[in-house]
Amino acid sequence: MKKIWVLTLILGLIWACKKANDIIEEEDIFAGFVQPSNFPKPAYDLSRNPVTKDGFELGKKLFYEPRLSRNNTIACGSCHIQGAGFTHHGHDVSHGIDDRLGTRNPMPIMNLAWHSEFFWDGGVFDLDFSPANAIHSEVEMDETVTNILLKLRARPEYPALFKKAFGTEEITDVLFFRALSQFMLMATSSDSKYDKVMRKEDGASFTESEARGYLFFKNNCANCHKEPLFTDLSYRNNGIRPNRSDDKGRAIVTGNVNDEYKFKVPSLRNLSFTAPYTHDGRYLTVSRMLDHYRHDMVDSPTLDSLFRQADSSLGITMTQEEKADLMAFLKTLEDPTFLSNKLLAEPFGSDFIVN
Repeated sequence: MKKIWVLTLILGLIWACKKANDIIEEEDIFAGFVQPSNFPKPAYDLSRNPVTKDGFELGKKLFYEPRLSRNNTIACGSCHIQGAGFTHHGHDVSHGIDDRLGTRNPMPIMNLAWHSEFFWDGGVFDLDFSPANAIHSEVEMDETVTNILLKLRARPEYPALFKKAFGTEEITDVLFFRALSQFMLMATSSDSKYDKVMRKEDGASFTESEARGYLFFKNNCANCHKEPLFTDLSYRNNGIRPNRSDDKGRAIVTGNVNDEYKFKVPSLRNLSFTAPYTHDGRYLTVSRMLDHYRHDMVDSPTLDSLFRQADSSLGITMTQEEKADLMAFLKTLEDPTFLSNKLLAEPFGSDFIVN
């Protein structure tokens, strides 16, 4: 009996030590913002808002905080779901408060540190201000920043969290937005098979089909979808037929008719998880999206010249075999570690309906 008791005690101590080590390891995971070796310098000025553990944790709590909406039911994380590459899985356009529908497909929160303009039309010029779009949108959160700050100040936990993150219990709009930015800055997707091949990690290499697809991509797609972000961050008309709302894209921001029907070039990373595609989510699969470039383009005065062929045809010439190879290459841009990164995950027990 005594031996059993001693054994139980030893096992208990081992479990306790393991649990303590797990906690230490979890705490050691946070290393702040790290620039991947195969990525360019970020566009975001980290010197004015350096990512800290406490700032990030506050931003994470705010990202999954439903009090950011008018009726306390919609959080940023409601429409930007991690497993879907921080897009709104299953919805062609934004689906927000009171089941209201927007007109555009939510863009992924991914590698935003390298962007200096945001959304399909580039209407926001600073990551810190980007959440205001959803907050003030009557079809998304339908709230005001002023009222959000009042709600946060009324919660006993938030003054202490702001104190840890920024050295003051005062909850201001500037600090509120900076905390959210710190969370979004950490949403870096850079660990796909493609990245491993480029960095020559773990002996990674493309299959023959992937290699052929990569060559086709570089010859036909890379002008717009520039590596390694797989977007050149420009605005282009790619021959999408105007929808019922006649969304004129970039021209709404610039007022320039030459920008009509131009939309920001989206990244091709994690495509399998970010469906549907285009600014209005009209295409449900990658295959159908590629077929658009093969034989479904619509001409207009602002159509990008890259899609005008010498024989006056529109689009990208692509055989079935080339399409299959290209799709194989695009699969190499999937990043499972980004989609399951516990650092970015919704905190256990978060409430999406609160008082």
